[in-house]
Amino acid sequence: MDNIDRLKDIINKSNYVVFFGGAGVSTESGIPDFRSEEGLYKAKREFNLSPEQIISHSFFISNPEVFYKYYKQNMIYIDARPNDAHIVLAKLEKMGKLRAVITQNIDSLHQEAGSEKVYELHGSEARNYCMDCHKNFDLRYILNEDNCKNSVPLCDECGGIIKPDVVLYEEPLDSDVISSAINHIANADALIIGGTSLVVYPAAGLSQYFRGNNLILINKSATGKEDMADLVINEPIGEVLRRAFPDI
Repeated sequence: MDNIDRLKDIINKSNYVVFFGGAGVSTESGIPDFRSEEGLYKAKREFNLSPEQIISHSFFISNPEVFYKYYKQNMIYIDARPNDAHIVLAKLEKMGKLRAVITQNIDSLHQEAGSEKVYELHGSEARNYCMDCHKNFDLRYILNEDNCKNSVPLCDECGGIIKPDVVLYEEPLDSDVISSAINHIANADALIIGGTSLVVYPAAGLSQYFRGNNLILINKSATGKEDMADLVINEPIGEVLRRAFPDI
């Protein structure tokens, strides 16, 4: 039995499958990995600042114009669409196999593909809110320069600055999301970790709560956690899931 068949067999025999994913899940949708040559770290060349500096809470407060210039250029891919990873996971959920998707991504592609039980550790670019009156806005509103001053989107009710509902550096993760993610991982009999190098904490530490029978790692490169996994597949996550479930 090859690795693809083993993956399919594990999922079919499991009753509580949880998926934990990172940036690599969305690269097949055309969204660059954070640390790739075309990812967020190219900001060092364009802005002479690191991403950690630009997308931090303090920088957003003190330099919203530069923040939004970078954010819109490097973190928003409005034309991106779900790939095979998102689509297969959504269908596995509808089949009753997949109980939850836990994601580090902010692109909302899991929901667009049809997943309902999605826990967004770092928030979502689709949600935005006025920092003064807390009115909510969608992504298209903040991208419309008619609603902006120097690229900074302003509330159409009170004129306050709009902030993306994403977790910036220096900000804590949402405690309710973390609690739900831990609960699902702790109850899973199979945990699939895909498209993540498991280096971004505290999210990467969630795997320690897994007590099930099958830990599966699917990532193009090594994660350093291979010794704890029951199955390791070093291939693109979308290709792997489509090969395992070609008919759903």
